[in-house]
Amino acid sequence: MTTPLSFFVREPDGLSLLSGPPFNGEPAAQIPKIPCVSAVFSSDGTMLAVTSEKGVTIYDTREGSVIQSVNVAGVKAAAFSPKGTFLQTFEPPTQAQKNVTLWNVASGAVVFQQSQKTFSKEVWPIIQFSNDESVACRTVTNEVHFFDPMDFAKGIVERLRLPGVSTARLAASPATHVAAYVPEMKGSPASVKIYERRKMSQGDEVARRSFYKSSSAQLLWNIGSTGLLVLAQSDVDKSNQSYYGEARLHYLRSDGSYEGLVPLSKDGPVHDVQWSPTGREFLAVYGFMPSRATLYDDRCRVIHNFKSGPYNTIRWNPHGRFFCLAGFGTLPGDMAFWDRTDLSCLGSTRAECTVTCEWSSDGRYILAATTAPRLRVDNGSQKHLQIVLYVVLDVFMPPCARPMKLKFASIKIFKYNGSLYYEKKYDKLFQAEWRPAAVGFYEDRPASPQVSGEKNKEKGGKTELLTEKSAAAAKTTAYMAPHAKAAAAVRAQLLGEETSSSAVSKSALKNKKRREKQKEKKDAEDATVALTEDISTLGNQMGALSATVDSNTGDETTKRLRALYKKIRQIEEIKQKVSDGDGNYSTNPAQREKLQQESAIREEIRALEAQN
Repeated sequence: MTTPLSFFVREPDGLSLLSGPPFNGEPAAQIPKIPCVSAVFSSDGTMLAVTSEKGVTIYDTREGSVIQSVNVAGVKAAAFSPKGTFLQTFEPPTQAQKNVTLWNVASGAVVFQQSQKTFSKEVWPIIQFSNDESVACRTVTNEVHFFDPMDFAKGIVERLRLPGVSTARLAASPATHVAAYVPEMKGSPASVKIYERRKMSQGDEVARRSFYKSSSAQLLWNIGSTGLLVLAQSDVDKSNQSYYGEARLHYLRSDGSYEGLVPLSKDGPVHDVQWSPTGREFLAVYGFMPSRATLYDDRCRVIHNFKSGPYNTIRWNPHGRFFCLAGFGTLPGDMAFWDRTDLSCLGSTRAECTVTCEWSSDGRYILAATTAPRLRVDNGSQKHLQIVLYVVLDVFMPPCARPMKLKFASIKIFKYNGSLYYEKKYDKLFQAEWRPAAVGFYEDRPASPQVSGEKNKEKGGKTELLTEKSAAAAKTTAYMAPHAKAAAAVRAQLLGEETSSSAVSKSALKNKKRREKQKEKKDAEDATVALTEDISTLGNQMGALSATVDSNTGDETTKRLRALYKKIRQIEEIKQKVSDGDGNYSTNPAQREKLQQESAIREEIRALEAQN
């Protein structure tokens, strides 16, 4: 029988490891809740490293037992090596000791340490390993150092000298090559060089590409180590078409047979690029909204262009059979699911305000999580107004009369065809992740047989869909004014939504970019004015309510209620500080005494209100 899936969720009071699909009703807890500030799985899912204020505890996820404990306070990040032999930790830098440490998981011994002034998620873990853990490396000033993981006591076993190197990436499977990036310096172009590890001591690269307009770069190797994608980014877009700088996508073959720009069919930024787990092809999402998605082979030749849409995220399932094109961040959260075997659309859905989105290790489910405090409010106007009302009422109204807290944090589990399998909302959610599995642990299963016509096939870049929306559009519709048609068409062009058969006028398209900036400025001003008016109106209403209460100041019961409400507000503030502190805020004795009095105070409030 196949081992069932599982995932964890981390709330303010700790981490829960839950059973994954299939389940009836609610997922079951597999281990008791663990207080922590962060957690990470090993690559095969057999271990879970849980970080707390006291250190890191490593659990066996199959039995729930403790494997090892690392008693080092202040750990800010932790990561396993690919085979789970080592645990790497990062602590805030100090002059007294080195702050990046490699621990042997089995013995708990320190095998290597180094100093690192800064921490960045983009380059974590700092010490890289090949998938078979035969070699490890790290980037330092002007050099890349290589180590033997079997014996770190040997020190540096190889060096790659490269002046100005800022990023290096070891080809993980197999570890035959290493790529290094040097940014622009003193008028010289940026460059990416690929070295064969056996010959890199000679200093001769096997592939090289130079380019301008680049201050940083992501280096992405495929499985097989035959191709390297380079997403080069600059902080400034001199064409003034983007606020976020400029991005270009380059491709190099490790044998030197090809180097050049990836052919993109639309102008604009490169939102995301991901290799297929097979290593034989990659997907790129690029261009101004609605963006374009294109599938390429490992020779950088176009396999297929997909229909434009509001997408900026790519997620392949672990087998490379299904993939998801999604639009998160500032986009509405549309998700389209595709079958790679016949390039058919399996379904679509929407997951608003998603922060993290990943496939399960069996490749049949995808988990979309809205976590906090990264996301405090929804971008939608309706929920924005609810937040305004809640904040104002929270200030002016007594606690017993306040509305219930709005819940924005959530997890949603979808099947591979986009159908919703499970959803749960949380007051606060800091992390949600699937338990991974070793490569080949789960069978690569095709899509289940479907009724003819249920699968949406894409031909020639246009999806043939028969939905309620398109069926309704086929019917005779009510009259729509020309200016309304133009507005709807422009919105559809920006977000890739379905439009009526009426074409957008050429003048509207020509002036679209010019109007966008003006509209953004006006919308921001209108939103500010509307927000001010909402708060002012509600403030006046609350002021009138306060004046009514003040008119009865002679009444002893009212005075007592006002004093009790004040105490409750103070207690709520203390609880909010504890919650926002994510386990890092400690209360003083006076605050703890107030918290203990909460139930008695609320009971007295209810009694006095009943008297009145």
